Amino acid sequence: MKTKSLRLLLCALLLTASVSFLTSCKSGPKDTDLTATLQQKLSTIPGVSVAVKDGVATLSGEVKDEAAKATAESEAKAVEGVKSVVNSLTVAPPPPPPVVISPDDALIKSVTDAIKDFSGVKADVKEGVVTLTGEIKRTSLPKLIMAVQALKPKKVENKLTIK
Repeated sequence: MKTKSLRLLLCALLLTASVSFLTSCKSGPKDTDLTATLQQKLSTIPGVSVAVKDGVATLSGEVKDEAAKATAESEAKAVEGVKSVVNSLTVAPPPPPPVVISPDDALIKSVTDAIKDFSGVKADVKEGVVTLTGEIKRTSLPKLIMAVQALKPKKVENKLTIK
């Protein structure tokens, strides 16, 4: 009786082990293989990093625009064995606009007009730099400086003497 029970238990264990082994063989590609495939496929899109866990691909990094972000996601979804894609990519902000500096000829005329209401103030313009000299009242200084800076010189050098 004990021998029969032992055989039955041994058969059940063998059957369970076989089923477990066969099930694990059909689990699909390994995460490391998927990562390598995705990295190779997404190498044409600068700034993209890939991590795969349990068949879920996570994209991270910074790309140049929304089109690159969408392309990376669709290419990752197309890889066989990828169950889903988490797109954590960010889009780089646009570069700041270039600083506009007025040319000297136009700047000289504009500065002359800006300082005409401030007697005792002289201005010199050279390579986009405005140098203010002379005397001015303390209350008038902020108004003059704002007027000159609004003309977009490269720099304003204030060598004024306060009365």
